[in-house]
Amino acid sequence: MNIHYLDNSATTQVCEEAADAAYRMMRENYGNPSSLHKAGIRAETAVEEARGIIADSLSVQPKTIYFTSGGTEANNTALFGAAQALKRRGDRVIVSAIEHSSVYESAKRLAELGFDVQFAPVTEQGVVDIDALKVLLTDKTILVSIMTVNNETGAIQPIERIAKLVHKNCPVALFHSDAVQAYGKMPVKPKKLGADLVSISAHKIHGAKGCGALYIRDGARILPLLYGGEQQKKLRPGTESAPLIAAFGAAAAAVFPDLSLHTDHIKKLNRYALDQLQAIDDVAVNSPIDALPYIINISVAGIRSETMLHHLEESGVYVSSSSACAKGKRSYVLEAMGLSDDRIDSSLRISFSRYNTTEDIDALIEGLQSGIATLQRK
Repeated sequence: MNIHYLDNSATTQVCEEAADAAYRMMRENYGNPSSLHKAGIRAETAVEEARGIIADSLSVQPKTIYFTSGGTEANNTALFGAAQALKRRGDRVIVSAIEHSSVYESAKRLAELGFDVQFAPVTEQGVVDIDALKVLLTDKTILVSIMTVNNETGAIQPIERIAKLVHKNCPVALFHSDAVQAYGKMPVKPKKLGADLVSISAHKIHGAKGCGALYIRDGARILPLLYGGEQQKKLRPGTESAPLIAAFGAAAAAVFPDLSLHTDHIKKLNRYALDQLQAIDDVAVNSPIDALPYIINISVAGIRSETMLHHLEESGVYVSSSSACAKGKRSYVLEAMGLSDDRIDSSLRISFSRYNTTEDIDALIEGLQSGIATLQRK
């Protein structure tokens, strides 16, 4: 049975370049990057080469890139590190109501620790309500975190506008953006965006799981989550995972020279998929018109998400019912957008990578149609 993998927002297939880089580091260049002998220096050189590639992809200096275990750690470091560093200057933390759980749950924990946490509402299109956000900004605001692209709907947030608003009204505050779903799929330039902190992840761009990075603007001060080593200026101590970092660099090097070419391919796939999805009476599209083309969120009337998901799986078609981190829980993102319970309970996320083809879309459409015809309605 052919596999039609359309769950790339959850994770991607590791590309050959990344797999080869990781293998070489594990089998040949296996020294500890902190060791002072030649084997350690070779490993450190590979780590710094990857840091340079990642920095170039963001148009920033290598010294502003800190490797983490993934997007979740990067987001946690940004939120807890910024809030703790600035707590003497204020106590208000603002995040959007549609953040990834690694931001959303971190914000809830900050509230338990005594911070004044506010959740900025979004429009029906899943975009942060700028007027509502303005009301939340006060001179006590120390941190604002708004994701670049929503991981469930693909809604692109007006980050440049929000960053300007935050810095104008809250000069003390740091502005963080979770760009995990945007990085490698659209230009992400922290300086242009106006972001002080930006989170990215390797396994969303065909790198290996277990590696991410946090951009920290030069001069921005946050506190570490971990203690016990001199690595990465003591902000993220511990032995660097050189194989995964090298793989991250290789994956980024394979994506960014042809980013516009990949984007054109995905736009065509997206249009091809939407044309067929919108022709099915029982399918409603939940993603906004101007969403990132890599993600399409739909609902299939009367059929629960997991029921349709497993039906598609039987045909070798893999999609998601929401964020993979939610593990089947109802989407608070779609709730924040004001969708009905029926739409939320029947939602599916389709997400593309550069390896997908129209054959994958055809298999998806065939699977949806057969499911609509045969599955029991709730």
